[in-house]
Order: sequence, then C-alpha cells, then structure tokens
Amino acid sequence: MATKTEAPFLLFTTLRYDPLLLPDFVSSIDSSPFAPLYMLPYHRDRILRAATHFKWPAVVSLLSGDSGLETLSSFILSSLSDEQRSHPHRIRVTVSEKGELGITISPVPQVPSALNFFPDSLPEPGTNIPTICLMGTSTPFEVLVDTQRSKKSAYTHFKTTKRQVYDEARKRHGIALTDRKEVLIVSEDGEVMEGSISTPYFWRDGRWVTPPVREGERETEGDWGSGGNAGTTRRWALKRGIAVEQVVRANSLVDGEECWLSNGGRGFYFGKVKLS
Repeated sequence: MATKTEAPFLLFTTLRYDPLLLPDFVSSIDSSPFAPLYMLPYHRDRILRAATHFKWPAVVSLLSGDSGLETLSSFILSSLSDEQRSHPHRIRVTVSEKGELGITISPVPQVPSALNFFPDSLPEPGTNIPTICLMGTSTPFEVLVDTQRSKKSAYTHFKTTKRQVYDEARKRHGIALTDRKEVLIVSEDGEVMEGSISTPYFWRDGRWVTPPVREGERETEGDWGSGGNAGTTRRWALKRGIAVEQVVRANSLVDGEECWLSNGGRGFYFGKVKLS
C-alpha cells in the first residue's frame, strides 16, 4: 500500500504586488525602493527571524542585509510576466532549509485606494467611512471566534507551512479563501491569538489594540505572548502608533463589535464580530 508523502516543511510569507504601491500613489513616508511589493523588508525580516529560530543558516545567509533584500526582490519581480506586472497579484514566497526559494502568483481584486495599504489611522467605531476609503464599511468581513482552543507554539508564532491550527479552524467554520469571513484563533487560556490569515484590531479603552506577541530576544520557547504571528502589517501599525499591544480575552468580544483586520496580501480592511 502506498503511503502518503508528508509535505516538506517550509517557511513562507504572503505579500501583494500592486502598481498602486508605486511612489505616484503613496506618500513619501511609505514609499519604498521595493515598490510595488507591499512591505517587502518586513516580509524578509519575518523569514529571517523564523530561519534564526529554526537554525537554518543557509536561509540567514541568503536573505541577510541589503543583498538579501535585493535577492528576494529580484526573485519575485523576475517571476512576474509583463502582463502580470500591470495588475495586482498575491505573491506567496516559500523557502526551504537549504535556501531554495519558491513562488506562487495569483491575481487579486483591485482596492479603492492606497489608504488600504497605508492608513493614517483606523476610524473609531461608529464612524461613517466613505466606500472609497479603507474598503468602506458596507460589506464588512464576518469575524467569527473559533470554537476550539489552540496551543501557542513556534508554529503559531512563525509563518510556516505547518498550519494545521489555521486550516482546521477555517474548516470548522466552512471558510474558503475567497469568502469575506475570518476566524479568530483562541489560545488555551482564552486569549485571542490572531486571525487565521490576518492580524485583528479591537477598540479598547479609547484606542485600537492588537494581541501582544514576543519579538527579538523575547522570542524564546514557551514565551510567545498571546501566541500569534508578528505580522508585517501589524508591525507597521504598531510602529506608526495606529494600534498598541494589549491582551484581548475571547470572552470580552461582543456580537456586532466593529474591528479591523490586516495582512500582507490585502492591507487593512473592516470587519464585525459575529458570535452566533
């Protein structure tokens, strides 16, 4: 009897290629020499942190420093056809322990404004948001709360292909990739860790907050904060003061509560919690 071959263990990151990210459309503060690749340096950094944790020296050597950023940028851009460069795409980059890069390119819908990627702030709950701005509020993402608890680990903190926690949560709630739905992952101690494919932001004490994670020297085994990823858009939002870190208990969520979500493929977008 043939045995099922286990998929290789890889690090990965997902980012957006979008002509809307070129300097003509974004502020000088947010423009990047790597445009139109959304927050590419942050994506490189997340791979490096994971490679350091898993002790993959070939990856650290490949992607470190300015040359590492150039390597990653050149690899992605050279994989895009002239036709693909004219439209937004979702880019999934994988890297093996040996430093072998892989890529998957998928078309994605356009967004209304560059504010989707680099908002000055997130509107307070109850604000009437024009549909041209931040994808508006007319069709919010439905944000569900997972019915099972998940264990914090290196595989929830770093972005790897070992994604059973996320895949099973989405399966429990019947969520397909194209659905306007997200499910919040909840730790064994009842804290919101993150969304299955996004960073969530909740309004608490007059400000937007997102679950805390450990970074740098604090990235030690068993000390993962709330347990989720140190996402790229999350890192940018914290750096710009758009949100702060704070523990969010799952039992503090309210049905219909307004929230925001973000990830490297979509930018920032509006959601509402659904408990029933």
